[in-house]
Order: sequence, then structure tokens, then C-alpha cells
Amino acid sequence: MRTVVLTMKASVIEMFLVLLVTGVHSNKETAKKIKRPKFTVPQINCDVKAGKIINPEFIVKCPAGCQDPKYHVYGTDVYASYSSVCGAAVHSGVLDNSGGKILVRKVAGQSGYKGSYSNGVQSLSLPRWRESFIVLESKPKKGVTYPSALTYSSSKSPAAQAGETTKAYQRPPIPGTTAQPITLMQLLAVTGAVATPTTLPRPFPSAASATSIPRPRPVGHRSHDMDLLSTATYTSSQNRPGADPGLVPKEELSTQSLEPVSLGDPNCKIDLSFLIDGSTSIGKRRFRIQKQLLAAVAQALDIGPAGPLMGVVQYGDNPATHFNLKTHMNSRDLKTAIEKITQRGGLSNVGRAISFVTKNFFSKANGNRSSAPNVVVVMVDGWPTDKVEEASRLARESGINIFFITIEGAAENEKQYVVEPNFANKAVCRTNGFYSLHVQSWFGLHKTLQPLVKRVCDTDRLACSKTCLNSADIGFVIDGSSSVGTGNFRTVLQFVTNLTKEFEISDTDTRIGAVQYTYEQRLEFGFDKYSSKPDILNAIKRVGYWSGGTSTGAAINFALEQLFKKSKPNKRKLMILITDGRSYDDVRIPAMAAHLKGVITYAIGVAWAAQEELEVIATHPARDHSFFVDEFDNLYQYVPRIIQNICAEFNSQPRN
Repeated sequence: MRTVVLTMKASVIEMFLVLLVTGVHSNKETAKKIKRPKFTVPQINCDVKAGKIINPEFIVKCPAGCQDPKYHVYGTDVYASYSSVCGAAVHSGVLDNSGGKILVRKVAGQSGYKGSYSNGVQSLSLPRWRESFIVLESKPKKGVTYPSALTYSSSKSPAAQAGETTKAYQRPPIPGTTAQPITLMQLLAVTGAVATPTTLPRPFPSAASATSIPRPRPVGHRSHDMDLLSTATYTSSQNRPGADPGLVPKEELSTQSLEPVSLGDPNCKIDLSFLIDGSTSIGKRRFRIQKQLLAAVAQALDIGPAGPLMGVVQYGDNPATHFNLKTHMNSRDLKTAIEKITQRGGLSNVGRAISFVTKNFFSKANGNRSSAPNVVVVMVDGWPTDKVEEASRLARESGINIFFITIEGAAENEKQYVVEPNFANKAVCRTNGFYSLHVQSWFGLHKTLQPLVKRVCDTDRLACSKTCLNSADIGFVIDGSSSVGTGNFRTVLQFVTNLTKEFEISDTDTRIGAVQYTYEQRLEFGFDKYSSKPDILNAIKRVGYWSGGTSTGAAINFALEQLFKKSKPNKRKLMILITDGRSYDDVRIPAMAAHLKGVITYAIGVAWAAQEELEVIATHPARDHSFFVDEFDNLYQYVPRIIQNICAEFNSQPRN
């Protein structure tokens, strides 16, 4: 009986094990049949702004073509949420213009966003914005689930055009309160933003619509009777399909999308005058193409009071200012004003126009800023009907950087009409190709946009802005030995003050430093200590008399190490040494070291100073760089001559 019971128990256990194994195998087979849902990457359009998407972190796919300037981007590395998501991805270098997948992560709003030009995209500056985002390569984090369908703040979001699922977003109410809708006027009062209708320039007509347009032939100018006009479309000035260019769409008036007003790109702080060709020979359609380039430049530059400002002068028989630097303080208003410009007609008197700009345009009353380089871009169809060389020379000597864009040129049978051959090279700021842009026909004018914007914003290369008074690091090396005396030392400091007053002082213009020496040396202040003229002049007054011996050679070495080693690479280096006696140490080797390092040295001797020692210290030729006076009270007489020699040497540099 016991055997039977044990046998039955064994059978039951065996059956249970079989069922258990069968069940496990069945579950595995079922699991194999159930496929995990595949993650679908949402696709968005180029014009979708990060602020429209509610998700804090998401992966999306961008299309090609988001490098277009019409898809605004604000910031560098960290972008304001008003930016185009895909445009920011191209600017950051995560994508190229062919599109692809990206990871977007929302971060806190910033107190300021810095504009920059990167990867073919000009991002804009912005003082502040409520939300930011960063763009990364599309590498999902482990354990993080990314949405296959994005959530938008408005069902009318342009992103919906790409086929994504959209959900109306409602801000959760604060406990104990009743949610109230926010009106547009309330929002404007809080943010200080102003929504102004914008009018974009018309796009170029297609090349297929080119027509043969006979052009009038003014005396001394070329004939265009056989010209075929063709135009290319500026991608930066196209209107959105179906949109009224004079109205702001309703979705743009939401709390997520009021357009911020930029203060301008501080990396491109220039005062720019565009000289446009309004002569009869250019024709109405070519004149419109010219205006479209201006509008595209205005958009790409990010106009604003902390960045570039732009005015327009049209020339024909006589020049006329359409608007000056302070008339329009943002790109939107400037583009609208450009659209309203009408052609004047007449000859192509470019030389007269350049003279007009030199005398009238860059004035304080017209909005000129002393801290911003002056730039003139001259557009010329064919060639000028007057001479430009002398007018351009005077403009360059006034510190104006002259760029030329020349469209088309003289055919062999037209060269007899050219008033001044090689006029562009005679006019531009440097004959190294940087300041000249030439296109063979109006087909290619749009290609000048990006190189032109990049060049006018490269302030380190705007050579004509650099004058003898604003482009140097000047180190004063002052003898404080016992033989000078307290009263004479004050006279020396007044001499230093008088010289300093002649220069334009700022962190980007001329900088001043000072060393006092006896047997020892003391750095009174370096080049980076003060950045304004009043601060420098006050610092000079505070220098205390030291008293001691006269080791001029050691002082030169000290100045090279403590002052000029920290000079900026693009600055001229000037050392002005003042001494009243013979040095106790050798000055020849230190002086040679200064000359080899490119430091232009002026040696000023008083009373008992040794003339031959001054000539060794001074840069060659010594007659232009060494001066001797018998009394301290006569030092002031040499200020004009020293300034004159500094400027003459600077202006003698070759233009190319």
C-alpha cells in the first residue's frame, strides 16, 4: 500500500514538473511573438521654435535647408527658446544643412544670449529670455523614454504641418486660484515687447522669368541694349507660403512666441553706410535686386544699438541720404525702410558720393559712435562716371573702411567709356582682395551676401579704422632718479599727460601703461588696468616720485617684460622713454632687444642726458625718434612733433 502511495506521489510530482516546464516554454514563445514597440522619431520643419514644444527633452529629425537666415536663431551654444530648433542645430555644428536627428534638452532662461556666425548661420543676440535649450547628437540616454509624438503649446503650431500629433497645452492652475487667460496687452506690459507688423522684401523672380530689358545709355556710360537680366532668389527674403507679409500670424502672438527685440550683435559693432547705385543705366529691376541684397544684409547683420547700425545713401548725379545710422535700430524696421526706397536716376557719380559720405554721414548727429569702426560698402553697376581715387584717399585717411561690390564690367568695345581704369583698387581700403567683391552678372549678386557680412564684421581686419591715434599700446618709461627732483618730476608727468590726451583711449583703441625707474623698476599701471581717457589721466597724476639712481638699460628690459609682453598682437608697440641723465648700466643690448621685438622706441633726454645714448635707444632713424631739451619746462614744445612723427610713420605703411 505504501508503495502504491509513493508511486502516485511521484507521478503527481512528475506531472507538475512537466506542466511547469511546458508553461515556461510557452511564456517564452509568447514573449518572442510580442514585439516591443519601435521608437518613432518625430519630424519637424525648419521653422519650429523650441518654445512651441512642451516636452522638456526630446529627439527629432530635421529636414534639409535649415541654414536659411529666415529661420531665426538667438544665442550661441545655449539658445533662447524662440529660436528655430533645427537652425540652432546647424549653427551649433551638430547638423549640417542636409538635416538629420538631434537631441534637444530644455534648460533655464538666460540673462543674455550672444550672437555669432557659425556653420553658415548668423545667430542673433538677445538681452534675456524666459527659457533656453541646448542641442546634442541624437544618442539616447539609457533608461530614458523619448516621446514619439511631441506636445505643442498651440494646435496651430507650424510643426503640425509635418504630421506630428499635437495637443493643446493648458498651464496647470495654482492651488486656491482660478486660472485666468492672459491677454496680449498684459503680456506686452510684462515683457516690454512690441509686436510690430513686418514687411519682408519680395523674393527674386526666377531665372525663367528673365526678360530682355534695354537700358538707357547716359553719356560716357556703357550700353546695356543687349543685356539679358536674370535674377536669383534670396532664400533669406522669401515669404512663408500663404502668409500675409504685413500681418503677424495669430500663433505668433501667443505667450510662447512674441518676437524679442535684439540689441544687436556685439561681435559686429560697426557703423555701416551702404552706397547704392541709383543711376539710370541700372534699370528698375536691377535696382530692386540691389535692394534685396540690402535687405538680406540687414537681416544677417542683426542690427541694434549694441551691435551694427546701418544707413543708406543713393547716388546718381548727386548723392542723397535715405536714412542715417540712428533712423532704424533693428533689422525688421530697416528691411521695411529699404523696401520703400525708389530709384533716383542720373549718372554714376561714385566719387562725389564718397566725398559726400566722408563729410556728412559719419557725424555724431547722424548716430555715429566713436567706439565703432566706420564702414562704407559701395555698389557699382559697371563703372563710375567720375573719378574716385582722390575722394577715396581722403575717406581712408578719415578712418573709413571702403568696400566695393562691382557688378559686371566693361566689354572690350566699352572700355573707351571708362573714366578711371582700375577704379576699385584705387578706392578700396587695401588692395589685397579683402575689400573687393566682383560678380560677372546680376545672376551672381546673391553670392556676395555671406562673404560681405563676414568681412565687414571682422573688426580686427578693418585696417582703415586703425589710425595712428587709436591702434597702439604705448608704454611710458619715466626716469624717477634723484637728479630729477619733485618739481621737475611733476613737469614730466604733465608731458606724459599732454601726449596721452592726443590718443583715442579704450580697450579696443590705444592703451597706455607706465613704468618708473631708478636703480630699480616699478610698474605704475599696465595696458589692461584702465580703459578710458579720464581714468588714465587720473592714474598719471597719482604717480609718486621715487628718487634713486639711473639704470636705464634695466628699465627697458623691465618694460619689455612687464608691459609689452602683454601687448595685443594687432597693436603697434610704442615705448616713450624720458630721462635726465646718463645711465649707470649698458643700454645697447636692451635697446636692441626692444627693436627686435618690434617696439618702436622714442628717447627724450633732458638736461644732463647723453645724446649718443639717446640715439642708441631710439628706433632708426634716430633723428625721428630721439629728442633733447635743455630744460624740463621746454618738454611741452615737443608734443606736436612727436605726435606728427608717430602718425607719419603709421601712414607711410603700404596700402596692400
